Amino acid sequence: MTLVGVEGSRVRISVPTRFMCDWVESQYIERLNDLWAIEGTSIEGVYLFVSGGATAASGASPEESHPAPVREKMAQDTLGAPLDPRFTFENFIVGKPNELAFAAARRVAEAETAPYNPLFLYGGVGLGKTHLMHAIALHLRQTRPEKHVVYLSAEKFMYQFIRALRFRDTVAFKEQFRSVDILMIDDVQFIAGKDSTQEEFFHTFNALVDQNRQVVISADKSPNDLEGMEERMKSRLGWGLVADIHPTTYELRYGILQSKADDLGIEIPEKILEFLAHKIASNVRELEGALNRIVAYASLIGRPITLETTQDVLQDILRANDRKVTIEEIQKRVAEHFNIRLSEMYSSRRARAVARPRQIAMYLSKQLTARSLPEIGRKFGGRDHTTVMHAVRKVEELKSTDSGFGEDVELLRRMLET
Repeated sequence: MTLVGVEGSRVRISVPTRFMCDWVESQYIERLNDLWAIEGTSIEGVYLFVSGGATAASGASPEESHPAPVREKMAQDTLGAPLDPRFTFENFIVGKPNELAFAAARRVAEAETAPYNPLFLYGGVGLGKTHLMHAIALHLRQTRPEKHVVYLSAEKFMYQFIRALRFRDTVAFKEQFRSVDILMIDDVQFIAGKDSTQEEFFHTFNALVDQNRQVVISADKSPNDLEGMEERMKSRLGWGLVADIHPTTYELRYGILQSKADDLGIEIPEKILEFLAHKIASNVRELEGALNRIVAYASLIGRPITLETTQDVLQDILRANDRKVTIEEIQKRVAEHFNIRLSEMYSSRRARAVARPRQIAMYLSKQLTARSLPEIGRKFGGRDHTTVMHAVRKVEELKSTDSGFGEDVELLRRMLET
């Protein structure tokens, strides 16, 4: 924020972006007015405007060539939030958990008329809802710039509505939101329980749908599971296509990490990518953040990226994702790693492609759990404890003679115990 000057009873403050202007006004305008009133009794109000990159020293900003708009009035181009240029369809990694949501979002972005109204995307934190919404908006702005596309969070929608009520400007508010071609509201669960905002959103939604204008909405839950949302609103939200984004699979997480590493132009050892894809399964945002941290550490400290340094640098994230190791978990991870069916852990097949992973799983069960040999044997299809003993000895022997085999076992051990 830059103090431009005081004109009579008015304090003029510039900020660099419209988003910041909206945020400061909604969060701090009362406090600023109170503080300036304390400093000088002649001050009656604080007026914010967007500087367009100018500083106070330049004498005037682009907006100052005309009378500065009083920020208590809504402006047409301040409706939406900024878009992240990285969040394109091309940069979105598609897998089984998100393929329906991706296909639906792409269809909405490319269709001449609203194919699903609304398109409702839901899923947990960091799974790609916001990415897809930004991708729709960016695609539309590139291919059909004549369309009035507005993307914003439900929180900002509420702030704008409250401001319109406060300054008795609801008519302008309604006209602006109901004249857009595509309206996208992120995290709609935020307005659950907020009756007035929900009522206004309900009418805005209906007005746009009635005019066949596209509405895209995201939330952390399906429409029917949104607590504090009126039944009629739940019904409206489920009118079109409801597409959920499931938690990521190992394969999808690995693909995301590979893509991220390529974007960074950094060569990351495959074992590190496998380790991260196995260990950080909570959300994509945390996964990418972990990779960024490792790359930054290696670059700044000048050390190679190894499993040991990865564990040291990410110990807080790994702890948060930690859980008690079970034989079932070991069997599942080993089966995934060697691309065999989980049922092969209990089968009687003796082919090496199946028997060797089974022996590794038995070895890790002995190393990482407190289960006895007979208990471990029972978990592997009712095998005798001597079979488990043989597996342990065989794995230890191969580790000492085959470095590649030893690396595989070490990777699996670290993924399971860290």
